[in-house]
Amino acid sequence: MADSIFGTITAPVEGNKYFESSSGSGLFLLLSNIFKFAGVIAGIFFIIQIILAGFAYISASGDPKKTQEAWNKIWQSALGLFIVASAFVIAGFIGRLTGLNILNPTIYEPTD
Repeated sequence: MADSIFGTITAPVEGNKYFESSSGSGLFLLLSNIFKFAGVIAGIFFIIQIILAGFAYISASGDPKKTQEAWNKIWQSALGLFIVASAFVIAGFIGRLTGLNILNPTIYEPTD
């Protein structure tokens, strides 16, 4: 710690859950963060696909085959996002039923 005219400055590592956990618990936090990141990537991919499908629909110029392909792309994108979102909802629901916090795991350290 260092004192300055702005007050006491503490190191940012102190109080960080990633550095205070027991051996092996960082793996669970890493996996939890990877799954959350995958959900964010799925949402970004959905937005990109919807924009591309909308552009394909607009540029179809009344061609039934191109219009159908655009609607299929919109439908498949929405279905994919629904499946990803459902996985998070189901994991949360199962976590509530079992008493486990699946989406935000808490790792308890052994007591001495």
